[in-house]
Amino acid sequence: MLLTLLLVTPLLATILCLFSPGRRWLEGITLLGAVITLGLALATAARVVAAGHIEGIGDWLYADALSALTALVIAFVSTTAAVYSIGYLREDMKEQDTSRGEALGHLRRYYVLFNLFVFSMLVVPASNSLGVLWIAIEGTTLASLFLVSFYRTREALEAAWKYVVVGSVGIALALFGTILTYYSAVQVLGTNYDLKWSVLVPVTPQLNADVMRLAFLFILIGYGTKAGLAPMHTWLPDAHSEAPSPISALLSGVLLNTAMYGILRFYALAAPSIGQMYPSTLLLGFGLLSLLVAALFLLRQQDYKRMLAYSSVEHMGIVATGVAFGGSLGIYGALLQLVNHAVAKSLMFFASGHLLLKYETKEIDRVSGVVRLMPITGGMLILGALALTGSPPFGIFVSELTILSAGFNGGHVFAALVLLGLIAIIFVSFLRYINRMAFGAPAEEARSGEFSRLGLLAMGVSVVLVVGLGIVIPAPLGELLRRAAAVFGGTT
Repeated sequence: MLLTLLLVTPLLATILCLFSPGRRWLEGITLLGAVITLGLALATAARVVAAGHIEGIGDWLYADALSALTALVIAFVSTTAAVYSIGYLREDMKEQDTSRGEALGHLRRYYVLFNLFVFSMLVVPASNSLGVLWIAIEGTTLASLFLVSFYRTREALEAAWKYVVVGSVGIALALFGTILTYYSAVQVLGTNYDLKWSVLVPVTPQLNADVMRLAFLFILIGYGTKAGLAPMHTWLPDAHSEAPSPISALLSGVLLNTAMYGILRFYALAAPSIGQMYPSTLLLGFGLLSLLVAALFLLRQQDYKRMLAYSSVEHMGIVATGVAFGGSLGIYGALLQLVNHAVAKSLMFFASGHLLLKYETKEIDRVSGVVRLMPITGGMLILGALALTGSPPFGIFVSELTILSAGFNGGHVFAALVLLGLIAIIFVSFLRYINRMAFGAPAEEARSGEFSRLGLLAMGVSVVLVVGLGIVIPAPLGELLRRAAAVFGGTT
């Protein structure tokens, strides 16, 4: 029942927004739906910790600890993005009459697609079927496509076009991987079985090893395209840069997580049949390559939203590297990295939205004096940047230290040193730009003042979590992380 309600809530919000008569209704329905969804995600996580797993609609819906953790992160970021969207769009569309006509239709399209996007992302961890998982990840592309092109500029339309083309190629490759996984299990389960996770897990050691090697390669490249792993990341900087800032937060904070979730699910199926060496080597290669690409592009960057996008490429690479290191520390650290990155990156995109409203540009060189003009936003921008680059005492420092410890303790000394070196390069590059924007002298004609209180509230909640997870991991979250790690071989 919980899983059904978890999916029905954003779907119902989508339908209600279609027929809402005005802006306040759209805002209220979206916000209420997001808060209820977060409550249901928390209840789902608690039930999973108590019972091990739960099911819904027969066994078509299924949630173990990995599912519950992913759904919880999606629900949290979606709630803060819903709060932020209200203030952001009010300011962004303040010169338009949103009570009727084209402006209201534009606003309605945003909130309808926002809720549909959240629904499609939640289907990914809630589904028991690997086939439905594939459909849901494809659905996230369709739901978010028109959000990327929301402003209808030439750059936004080009970004949306690249997003759908590159994403479609990736999802097609993932389909081949899913079909091959089905074929590898036919010899064990026969032709009448469904591609359900709960059915496949008990027979994973018996799956055809040769077929599973090819299947995992297709899955890693296919879902890795949606996850932003290099060199399949090319859609990501454009889409994240051109989308409205709250949508950029969703794209970077949780859409990438859903694709990584798909990779982790297939990793858990492949490793028992073909051994951990092959999938771990692939993950390590793509992970370190992603960090290298991010480091090179961050050395010289002119657009602060693209800067945040390449940071996402970096962090997905760190997650892949952590899983490749394996063991209790590696997998636990990778999952904790997913959580920390989602919160910190959504915070940074919220801050970037305020910068865009204030300075009306995404160029780094034209943004300065943020701390003087917007002291609250500027302070959160600095905190978010320190957190995102892995500075102590923030949560990402803990997860990255855990992953590095897994590398050194597991005998991956060279790879861990490369990882550490690339993180250091990105740290210096990233903070150099933030320092310039935050502390530079503001233009003489610039006026001081903050924007939406709701926007500041969304950022404030994110800051509390970013800082808090670096100081202490709450016992329920720690238990959920440990159980999620155990789903595909990690134990603590």
